[in-house]
Amino acid sequence: MAWLALALYLLGLLLAFGWRTLAQWRSTGDTGLRLDAGPAGTLRWWAKLLFVAALVLGLGGPVAALAGLSSPAGLDHRAPHVVGLALTVAGIAATLAAQLAMGASWRVGVDPTERTGLVTSGPFALARNPIFTAMATTSLGLTLMVPNIVSVTAWLVLVAALQLQVRAVEEPYLITTHGDAYRHYAAGVGRFLPGLGRLRRT
Repeated sequence: MAWLALALYLLGLLLAFGWRTLAQWRSTGDTGLRLDAGPAGTLRWWAKLLFVAALVLGLGGPVAALAGLSSPAGLDHRAPHVVGLALTVAGIAATLAAQLAMGASWRVGVDPTERTGLVTSGPFALARNPIFTAMATTSLGLTLMVPNIVSVTAWLVLVAALQLQVRAVEEPYLITTHGDAYRHYAAGVGRFLPGLGRLRRT
């Protein structure tokens, strides 16, 4: 199971960041990558640092399992492994589908000076951040496939990074950029899951 988890993790990275970036560049002439983390110590910087740490830890989970790191007895069974496999495959597919739904507006990171179109259709009609929801689902699936302290930490750090990125970086940017259009959208659509985390109407 650890070898399969490692293969799926690498496949997910290849599709979500490699293939999607290449497709964006071919379609628009722009990679969509906005990797500047801003000044050290800012919330934007911390969000980026946590995200990178989560990616490294995500790789470390399967690698640690292959190296012999044991799993908690209650999770080292076939049923959690199968559920994890299903979540991982579904999460990878959902991540790519949500990325493609953004079209030309797809970005990795935020450039505060840039204005992209506000996408509210498809999976974005169900949740405002379906890409991040799908990524967290993938990480949870991998954790169930290879349940060890490294994979659990990877999932927790990823969730923290996504929460910080959305609440402290992306939502303020979208409110500044799109104003009432985003406020209206966010008042009716949940942050990561349908109905949860809607912004109050002002």
